[in-house]
Amino acid sequence: MTDYIVRHLGVDRPEADRLRGLYWARYGATLLGLVRHHGVRVDHFLQETHSLPGLEALVHSHAHDLAALRRLPGRKILLTNAPEVYARRVLKALGLQRLFERVIGFESMRMFGQHRPKPDTRMLRWVCARQRLAPGRCELVEDTLVHQKAARAVGMRTVWMQRWVGQHGPEAGVRLRRRPVYVDRRVAGLASLMR
Repeated sequence: MTDYIVRHLGVDRPEADRLRGLYWARYGATLLGLVRHHGVRVDHFLQETHSLPGLEALVHSHAHDLAALRRLPGRKILLTNAPEVYARRVLKALGLQRLFERVIGFESMRMFGQHRPKPDTRMLRWVCARQRLAPGRCELVEDTLVHQKAARAVGMRTVWMQRWVGQHGPEAGVRLRRRPVYVDRRVAGLASLMR
């Protein structure tokens, strides 16, 4: 995303990184800030930032993760701020595509004529209603705490997936042993979901 901002807004890398973080913090998705303040086209941004040639060779799953997802009861719906085609590509590369009943990507998260990705609480309620699920019967497994907070606000249970939490993402500096009050469980991997 930072490279996209450098190329298309004509700013240097530190400024691009600052804008990426600012818009993510303010709008929940960098893209929303780019659309609102710079006139970036959603489809262009999603295509440019998620084409990633050779992705399939870079991602891999583990048999224990696959087994854990198979054993996990209930419906599995992937809700992602990435484009649906990209999410399906990743699921296929990981051998997980058959385990998910539905994939809801960024482009499907529209309400009132505007994109409303995670952490928008109205969108989370809308997704539950469309899937005929009471929020209290849903569990959001997610690595981003602000999304967890929104899910809890609408009544969902929350699981903080810490496997991919890095030093440079939105959770940088957060103590992983800490469990915020809006997080029901912390897990390090998919196999931990069954415990």
